[in-house]
Amino acid sequence: MNHDVYKCKVISKKEIAPNIVDVTVLCREIAETAQPGQFLHIKCGDEISMPLRRPISICDTFEDKVRFIFERKGRGTNHLNLIEDEIDILGPLGNPFTISNDAFCNPVVIGGGIGTYPLLKLAKLLEKPTVYLGFRSKSQVTLEEDFKAASPNVTVATDDGSYGYNGFAIELLKDKIKQDKVDVIYSCGPTPMLRAVKELAEANNIRCQISLEQRMGCGIGACLTCSCETTSGGTWKYKRVCKNGPVFWSTEVVL
Repeated sequence: MNHDVYKCKVISKKEIAPNIVDVTVLCREIAETAQPGQFLHIKCGDEISMPLRRPISICDTFEDKVRFIFERKGRGTNHLNLIEDEIDILGPLGNPFTISNDAFCNPVVIGGGIGTYPLLKLAKLLEKPTVYLGFRSKSQVTLEEDFKAASPNVTVATDDGSYGYNGFAIELLKDKIKQDKVDVIYSCGPTPMLRAVKELAEANNIRCQISLEQRMGCGIGACLTCSCETTSGGTWKYKRVCKNGPVFWSTEVVL
């Protein structure tokens, strides 16, 4: 795991939906080593007022650039939004998604809300994945064209029916499983969605990987702040999302 810290020049920053900020920074070291599902631990303020970094998933990488997208919802991310020149980044961190286009010929990618962003780089590396993206409403729909450039099979769902499929993305996955062969599912999003994806996958004996979101302190497995319950017994019942995850096989974790 890479524990290097980089001072990354901001190449672009824009708000792509209410409180959703899309950032691209220059960092060849991260761009060349990052894998889909890994995250960045980003410094959002000075050591006294905001000593803890914020974990933000990698959305995409290309050449010497790294793209990440975050939601402005707290003191740290609001301060991060004010940084215009150089961002202090630790990474890439965490375990990535497992990709095997030979073993998994019929992959499905399903994301919800800000959990859709870590799935873009993954979708680009898979071979013609079916992609389901769920959002609360039309105003929150983002990266649709990016995903369509990565896959010919992209469907957007909105909870309120204001855009695309009227309902939850999990319903699209249920229909897909009934109609076609699915041999692996990749998912990131809110816990209720991940729980539903996990239950559906396991009920149908489909391999499934999920990316968890947790509050993190150190980002490198030292502080235990981000521990999650797993199906392992004894000493190893709890694992650290930052070090052992954030990507787990669905059968490994308890949601």
